Amino acid sequence: MNRFKTALLGVTAFAAAGASAVQEQKRAEGPFKPDMASLAQYQCPEWFRDAKFGIWAHWGPQSVPMFGDWYAKRMYVEGDKKYQYHLEHYGHPSRFGYKDIIPLWKAEKFDPDRLMALYKAAGARYFVSMGVHHDNFDLWDSKFHSWNAVQMGPKRDIVGAWKKAALAQGLKFGVSEHLGASFTWWQPSHGADKKGPQAGVPYDGADPKWEDLYHPAALPGDNAWYSTDPRWAKEWLARITDLVDSYQPDLLYSDGALPFGETGCKMLAHYYNANIAKRGGKLDVVYCLKDWTTKPGHGTYVEGIGVQDVERGGLSGIKEQPWQTDTSIGDWFYNKEWKIKETGKMYRDADWVIRTLADVVSKNGNMLLNVIQRPDGSIDQEVEHLLEDLAVWMAINGEAIHGSRPWRVYGEGNAAVTGGAFKEDFGFSADDIRFTQSKDGRTLYAIALGVPAVDVTIRALAKADNKLVSNVQLLGSVEKLVWKQEADALVIQKPSAWPSQHAVVFKVTLGN
Repeated sequence: MNRFKTALLGVTAFAAAGASAVQEQKRAEGPFKPDMASLAQYQCPEWFRDAKFGIWAHWGPQSVPMFGDWYAKRMYVEGDKKYQYHLEHYGHPSRFGYKDIIPLWKAEKFDPDRLMALYKAAGARYFVSMGVHHDNFDLWDSKFHSWNAVQMGPKRDIVGAWKKAALAQGLKFGVSEHLGASFTWWQPSHGADKKGPQAGVPYDGADPKWEDLYHPAALPGDNAWYSTDPRWAKEWLARITDLVDSYQPDLLYSDGALPFGETGCKMLAHYYNANIAKRGGKLDVVYCLKDWTTKPGHGTYVEGIGVQDVERGGLSGIKEQPWQTDTSIGDWFYNKEWKIKETGKMYRDADWVIRTLADVVSKNGNMLLNVIQRPDGSIDQEVEHLLEDLAVWMAINGEAIHGSRPWRVYGEGNAAVTGGAFKEDFGFSADDIRFTQSKDGRTLYAIALGVPAVDVTIRALAKADNKLVSNVQLLGSVEKLVWKQEADALVIQKPSAWPSQHAVVFKVTLGN
């Protein structure tokens, strides 16, 4: 039976029985209606404003080849590096396709409890599990899709295992869904080589037998990020509603703006109202979506319906409402050939993570950092070292991050920071200062994005523009600092030793 028919019949049957995710959506009455004006009443919960730092597991069957993000799609794009890699290691995609990669994902060394303890120590206050990527493979015990991790691959409820581990560590738990774009994303699997010995031989995605995974062929003109096929929107609604009802995540992330118009509004209103009912009248969840209004077919973004997410980027100034950047220590999926341009290494180092985090937090943002896992679920030794470095820094300086709020200016310095997605390498140095403050406004934190070689001059704390500084302390140090608030700057004499090899934090008390 066609997968669309299966999904729609499944939804109808479950609704008739009074047990489906869709019917559960209808029962979740509350203040939010399935329209943008109503959804714009949303208020971000305090826990997210306080958390500042989360870790993400962007992990699944696409890790198996160890050749990076979007492998499942690009292995069907003739001439692409991933296509060539697939030919050399697995064979032609007409004979060995992505459906044959999935059983190779065993996750045999996956230890979520151990990893979650490392993530908490590194400063994470929330954790996000991949729910489903564009590859259309659900990482939970899906009611509407047989291609899932409980029935195939590791034969384990990955989302459930992550949630259990996160809650045991006292972390908030989220899931990411990339399913909305899957229908059009998968269309290259229906093609064939245009040249060479296999020219004209259809890839396995063209075989109707595998429609459940690769989708039917799209109608002419249906090629935007989100499909215009209403049948796909209905399936997306059923599966994502199943995901949020089954795991009741504190955070839901969509890889794009809100998909599918009214259908997307139905999902989001249900997510909010169900949480309000569970929490006795208080909304306590976060929906992260991207502001892709300039890209036709990328869904709908209306300020205030959720939390703005900026992929691998940031903002140029302070935003009144909380926002989030999602980024990674390397490629999105494990990639043994990935190289960071600035260092030539596979992974970002602690300097980069801490400096970027400070910049984001100073502008009222959170960082969601992807920690890359090997196909078996383990992490490389370099990643272990990165987490250890973050844990040491957070133990000293975490008070400047967690629970903080932006100050009247986000910072000063020489680095030219521009806002937007895919802009995140600014060459920060110790000359760049970022500010945060305690929620009560009594304490200011000045974060130098490096280890200063000379005295520190902070022009935003000039006597002429501020209350008198009554005390300056270096976090992690007992040394009494020598400082002076002059008319044009606060000047802090370099101490005899720095407590960190990364960014250093001055705790400043203003007034009495």
